[in-house]
Amino acid sequence: MQYASMVALCYASLWLGVLVLLPLLVVSSDANHEVIQKEAQFEVTYFNSVTSNNQTIYSYNHTVSRNRTEGVRVSVELLSESTQTPILFVVRQKKAVLSFQLPLILRGLYQRQYQYTGVSRTLCQPPTKAVVETQFFFVDVSTLSNTGIQYRLLVSRVENFNLQTDKKFSFNATPSQPQFFRYVFPEGVDTVIVKLNSQKNFPCSVMSIQDIQCPVYDLDNNVAFIGMYQTMTTRAAITVQRKDFPSNSFYVVLVVKTEDEACGGPLRFYPFLPDDLMDAGNRSKTLDVIVSPAIGSEVYIMGMLLCLGIFLSFYLLTFLWACVENKRMNRKREELLSPDASPAETASLLGKAPTSPYQYGSFADNDSTLSSEAVTDSLASTDTNYGYLGSETFKRRQITAQHIAIRFDRSVGSVSRSRQESLSSVEEDDYDTLADIDSDKNIVRTKKFLCVSDLARKDKRVLSKKYQIYFWNIATIAVFYALPVIQLVITYQTVVNVTGNQDICYYNFLCAHPLGALSSFNNILSNLGYVMLGLLFLLIVLQRDILHSRALERNDCAALECGIPKHFGLYYAMGTALMMEGLLSACYHVCPNYTNFQFDTSFMYMIAGLCMLKLYQKRHPDINASAYSAYACLAAVIFFSVLGVVFGKGNMAFWIVFSIIHILATLLLSTQLYYMGRWRLNSGILRRILYDRMVLLVMGNIVNWSLAAYGLINRPNDFASYLLAIAICNLLLYAAFYIIMKLRSGERIKCMALVCVLFTAVVWGFALFFFFQGLSTWQKTPAESREHNRECILLSFFDDHDIWHFLSSIAMFGSFLVLLTMDDDLDTVQRDKIYVF
Repeated sequence: MQYASMVALCYASLWLGVLVLLPLLVVSSDANHEVIQKEAQFEVTYFNSVTSNNQTIYSYNHTVSRNRTEGVRVSVELLSESTQTPILFVVRQKKAVLSFQLPLILRGLYQRQYQYTGVSRTLCQPPTKAVVETQFFFVDVSTLSNTGIQYRLLVSRVENFNLQTDKKFSFNATPSQPQFFRYVFPEGVDTVIVKLNSQKNFPCSVMSIQDIQCPVYDLDNNVAFIGMYQTMTTRAAITVQRKDFPSNSFYVVLVVKTEDEACGGPLRFYPFLPDDLMDAGNRSKTLDVIVSPAIGSEVYIMGMLLCLGIFLSFYLLTFLWACVENKRMNRKREELLSPDASPAETASLLGKAPTSPYQYGSFADNDSTLSSEAVTDSLASTDTNYGYLGSETFKRRQITAQHIAIRFDRSVGSVSRSRQESLSSVEEDDYDTLADIDSDKNIVRTKKFLCVSDLARKDKRVLSKKYQIYFWNIATIAVFYALPVIQLVITYQTVVNVTGNQDICYYNFLCAHPLGALSSFNNILSNLGYVMLGLLFLLIVLQRDILHSRALERNDCAALECGIPKHFGLYYAMGTALMMEGLLSACYHVCPNYTNFQFDTSFMYMIAGLCMLKLYQKRHPDINASAYSAYACLAAVIFFSVLGVVFGKGNMAFWIVFSIIHILATLLLSTQLYYMGRWRLNSGILRRILYDRMVLLVMGNIVNWSLAAYGLINRPNDFASYLLAIAICNLLLYAAFYIIMKLRSGERIKCMALVCVLFTAVVWGFALFFFFQGLSTWQKTPAESREHNRECILLSFFDDHDIWHFLSSIAMFGSFLVLLTMDDDLDTVQRDKIYVF
C-alpha cells in the first residue's frame, strides 16, 4: 500500500506540472499569430493583406425566410502580382462549408493547369423550416506565406436568384466565377424545360440541374458529380420533372469550362511540363436562361391519338378499297356469265404480243415462235380468270381456241411445259436447275424477244418454298438482331438516368418529351407507322396469296399460265423488314448516338435490297438469287457500313478500296442483269448499246461512278448515310428502268398502280424535305449537335424528324404497293407474250 501511494503521488505531480506548463506553451506559440474577427457588411468591399502570422475572420448575418430565398455571392481577387503561396478562403455556414484558394488552379485536358486570380462563388441556400430566421456565416482568410499578400473581398446579394417562369434572365460567367440560380415549381406545373442560349459558340460551357443541397458542385472539375448536365456552345435545354426533386425546387448551374475540346473547339498541342501554368485568357460568356412549362398530359394524348389516327386511316381506306374492288369484280363476273356476252369481249381479254422496241442483248437474231398449246391456254384462260362460264359458252369458246391453235406450229426449241409436268415435282433437285441444260439455256437466252415463260419453267411449288425462305430468314435475323439491340438501348437509357450525363444521347432537346424512363417518347412513338403499315402490307399480301392459292386449287388457267408468276415470299420479307425498321428506329431513338446508328440503317439496306430483288424476280423468277446469297450480300453491305463509320473518317486508303469495290460491283451486276450470265464481247456491242436497253444500264453505271467519285473526293463523315444513299439511288434507277422498259414493251400501268406511283413520289418529296432539316447529328460533339435543335412544329409534340418518320413510313408503304400492283395489267396476258427486261 505504501508503494502504491508513492506511485500515485508521482503521477499526480506529473499531471500538475503539465497543467501548469501547457497554457504557458500555448501563449508562447500564439504570441506571434493574431486572429482578427470583423463584423462585415454586405455590398462593402474590404481591401486587406494576410500573412502566416495573422488570420482574418469576416462575420456576416442575413435574414432568411421560408417563402423567399436570397442568393449570397462571395467575390475575392488577388491584388499581389505574384505569390508562391496561395490564400485559403473558408466560408462557414450553418450547414455547409465552402473552401477555395487564390489563385485558383483548374485542370484541363492532359492535366494542363490554368491559374485564375479572381474567384466568385455563390453560397448554397438550404431551405429553412422557420418562418423567419437570422443566419450567420463567416469568411476565414489565411495563408502560410511569410510575406503579406494583398486581396479584395466583397460579399453581395444576388439579384434574380430565384428564376421566374417564362421570364428571361441574362448573366455572365467564367471558369472561376460560375453561376447558379434557384427555381421553384409553381402549382400545377410538373415538368419544365430549362433553356440556355448564348451568342458566342465559345468558350465551352456546362449546364447542370442539381437538387437543393450543399455543397453545390459548380466547378469544371466537379460539376458532373451530381444531377443532370450537358455541354453547350450556343444552346442547351434540359427537361426537368417535379418527381425527381423532393423539395419541389432545383438549382440551375452554369459552369464555363477551362478548355473547348469537349465542345469541338481547337485542340491545342504544344510542349508543357506538368507544373506549368497555362494562360487562361478571356473566357467570359454571357448567357440567357429561361424556364418554361413543358406540355401537359392532354398534349401527350393528342399526339398519340394523331399518330394512331393517321395510320389507322390507311387500314380503313384499304378496307373500303377492298370492298369496292370486290363489288367491281362480282359485277364483272356476272357480265361474263351472261349468255349475251359477245365473242369480242372474250377476245379482248386475250393478251396480244406487243411489238418490242428493243433486243434483249443477245448475240443471235432468231425470233421466238408461239406454241399452239400456249395459244389454246391463252384463249381458255379467260374463262377461268373471271369465273366459270356456262357449259355451252365454255364449249363454244374452247372449240374456237382449238380452231385457232392449230394454225400455230410447235417450235423445236419451245420451252413451255405442260401444266401436269410443272406440278409433278416438289423438290428442286428433281427438275432442271438451269445448270444441266446449258445448250437449251443458250438457246433461250439468245432469243431476240425473250419472254417470261422462258424463265418461268421451274416447279411453282418449289419456287414458292424457295422464296418463302426470304421471309423465314429475315424473321430469324430480326429476332437475333432485335433482342440484343433492345437490351443495349435499355442499358443506355439507364446509364443516362443514373449518371445524368445527357451528352450520351443526341436528342433534339428542345422537343424531347419524356415518359416514364424514356427521355424522348415522341421520337419513339412516331416510328409506330413503320410497324402498323408493315403489318397492313403483310395483310394485303396475305389476301392476295390466299386468292392466288384458291385459283391454283381450282386449276384457274389465268393463275397458272398468265401474268407475272406469283411468288409472295419476298413481299412477306419486305413487310417484315418495314416492321423491323420501325422497331429498330425506335430503339435507336431511345438514345441516338454514334455507337448505335447502324440500328436505324441496317434494315433500310435490307428494304432497298429486297425491293431490287423483287423487281428482278418479276421477269426472272427462275434465276433470281437465293435467300442465302442475297442476305450474305446484304451482310457484306452492313459490314462495310460499320467499317466506314469506324475507320472511314478521313481515311483515304479505305475510300480508295471502297470506291474500287463499288465500281467493280456495279459493272459486274450490270453485266449480269443484261446477259443473265451468258455474255461476250463482239462487234455488235456498240449497236446494242445505242439501240436497246443497255443505254439505261450505262446511265446507271454513270450515276454509280459519280457517287463513287463524290465519296472519294469529299470523304463524307456520315458514311452510313452515304452508303444508304447509294442503295436508294440504285433502287430508284432500277425502278425507273423497269417502268420505262414496261412502257416501251407496250404494257400499261393500271389506275391503282398509277395512283400509288404519283402518291408515293409526292410523299417522298415532302419526307426528304423534313429529313434534311438535321435537328441533331452524332458526327459532331453533343454541344455542336444541340446548335441544330429546334422547337416542336406539330401539336407542340412532334418535331421535323418525327414528321419524317410519319411521311417516310407512308412513302415506303406506297412504294411496296407500287411493286405489288405494277404488273396487274398482265394478269390476263400469256407469259409467252410478256417480255423480259
